[in-house]
Formats: sequence, structure tokens, C-alpha cells
Amino acid sequence: MSQSLVNESEQLDAETPQTIISHALDKYTPNISISFSGAEDVVLIDMAKKIRDDISVFTLDTGRLYPETYRFIEEIRDYYNIDIDVYMPDRESTEKLVKEKGLFSFYNDGHNECCSVRKIAPLKRALDGLDAWVTGQRKDQSPSRSDLPVVQIDPAFGGGELVKFNPLANWTLKQVWQYIFENDVPYNKLHEKGYISIGCEPCTRPVTPGQHEREGRWWWGEATKKECGLHSGNLK
Repeated sequence: MSQSLVNESEQLDAETPQTIISHALDKYTPNISISFSGAEDVVLIDMAKKIRDDISVFTLDTGRLYPETYRFIEEIRDYYNIDIDVYMPDRESTEKLVKEKGLFSFYNDGHNECCSVRKIAPLKRALDGLDAWVTGQRKDQSPSRSDLPVVQIDPAFGGGELVKFNPLANWTLKQVWQYIFENDVPYNKLHEKGYISIGCEPCTRPVTPGQHEREGRWWWGEATKKECGLHSGNLK
């Protein structure tokens, strides 16, 4: 990471998420987009829309999402009156994977291959042409995110030129939900059924009281490997 970006990250680290988002939008619009999937991302959309109207938002449709998640995407589109660019997996790559390994190969040989086809490839298309993107990652979500900066050069995408903002890096899950309730922000109805971190239906389950939020994702794998590849640069 360049010294100028290191300085920028250090200066922004103590700022509010709203200040970080405002800085990001002012500096990179129109070549910046907010990645949307979960509760944190809707908080970012809510904050961004209160700063300016011309925000860009994208989401990834893996083809394996919960029905509640599809309805949630439309709810956000209508509630904020925004366009949401939906990126889907390549048909040929998906059909090849399913033909060769079936629909649930990830239970046996890990989720990396499936996530590569259904998430990574669409994400690359979503990021193509952007100078920066905004994510809802937090440090306390996973051991692999404990050192997450609020702004960085994306370590996995963009060839060293794509800037990645994580405005909620220093927030806790409690702060996220406090903002949601205080600002009447819509949320995925699966949260009312014990789900905290929500991904694809076969790879997500509710957590019990006392469990970490990411324990409901790829529960058969190691706790330190709970990244689908979208943020693979977090893995040491």
C-alpha cells in the first residue's frame, strides 16, 4: 500500500463511518460502488443516500440465495429508490461444475471452487472499471478480519490499483443493529429466525445464543478459513 494511502487510512481510522463514506464518495464518484448483501451493507446504503443521491450499488446473485434474500434485494431497491446492479454466475461455468461434481460438492471438498464460480467471477465483472468499492466488513466478524483497515488497496482484485473502503471496520455487531433500529433501516427477515451472517442457503444456518456470528457460515470448516474469496486478501 502506498504511503499516501497509509496516511489516508490512519487519518480516517478514528472517523465515523459517515465521514469515511463521504470522503470515499467525494473522491471516487462515479467510479465507486457499494457492495450489498447483508445488514452492514444496508447501513452503508442508508448512510450514503443521506450524503448524496447518485450512489452506485451492486449485489451478487449466486443462484443459491434464500427466498427471503431475493425479496430483501427488491425491498432495498424500492425503499431507497435506487438501481441495484445484479451480477450472476457464468452459465457455462456453473453447468460444468454441477455436471462434474453435483450441487453440494462443497460439503466434501470445501467451498472454494463453488464460491469461485458463483461469487468470485461475478465480483470481478462488478469491479471491472471501478476505481474503488465499499464493503461492510468489520474487524470483529472473523479472526481473518482482525487487522482490517478502513481503507486499503484491494489485496485480491484490481491489480494493485483498486481502492477498498471498509467504513464499518471499527464497529461492532451491536453498533450495526443499533443504527438499524434507530434509523428504521430495512433488514433481511432471516435475522428474526436466528441468522446473523447470511450467505447461500446450503452454506448458512442459524446460530445459537453464545455462538459467534460467522459460525453459521460453512460450519463444517475451520473458523480461521471463513472467507468465500470476496475478501480472500484477509487470509494470512
